[in-house]
Order: sequence, then C-alpha cells, then structure tokens
Amino acid sequence: MTLTPWWIPRPMADRTKGLLDTSVVVDHDMLGPDSLPDESAIAAITLAELAAGPHATDDELERGRRQDRLQWVAATWDPLPFDAEAARVYARVFAAVRSQGRSPLYTRNPDDFVGLEEVVTVVGV
Repeated sequence: MTLTPWWIPRPMADRTKGLLDTSVVVDHDMLGPDSLPDESAIAAITLAELAAGPHATDDELERGRRQDRLQWVAATWDPLPFDAEAARVYARVFAAVRSQGRSPLYTRNPDDFVGLEEVVTVVGV
C-alpha cells in the first residue's frame, strides 16, 4: 500500500486536512472547530507575514497582540518551507494536485482566490 503525503489533496469530500491561509490563523480563536480541518498546516509565507505584523502598527497594544499571535503560531506549527528544494518540486506538487483533484485552502478572504478553482478548493471560514 502506498501512503500519500498529507499535502497531496484527497477527494473533495475529505476535508480533514488543509492549509490555513494567514487570515484564518489571525482569526483562529474566533472560528468554530467545525469550520477548520482536523489537521492543518501553514506555509512559511504565513509565518513571514505574521512576523512582519508587529512592525506594521504604531499601536502598542496591537503590537503586543500580534507578537503574542506570532509566538503562538511558531509554537503550534512547523511551517511548510519554500526553499530551493521546494522550488524544484513545485511542478510535481502542482501536477499531483491537478491529478488528484483540488486541495482545500481555508481562508477568511475567499475573494482573493477567485479564478484558482481549477487548482484549489477555497473554503471560506
């Protein structure tokens, strides 16, 4: 039996695993568990966006909240890297996504992904 890595999408009915968009991570504590996958991952870009967050506000209280969120996310997930190796296998992953169906992306900003329906199933939460 061949095991398929979790990031290779399963049939549409299987939404137990998925990639969380930065917007979902930011609002994670406000979302019900029924709107999120059982197992989740984040991309390295999400961690980068959250790391920039505290520097993007002059409000000291908000800066503290953003720093707390960054620390929580860093302790909760090991982000999927996008390095030279990831760049080399991107085409293979893309081909696998296409051949296996769509991969769910959980986001608070589904309009940001209009037009990508052939590649990813966007789940608005």
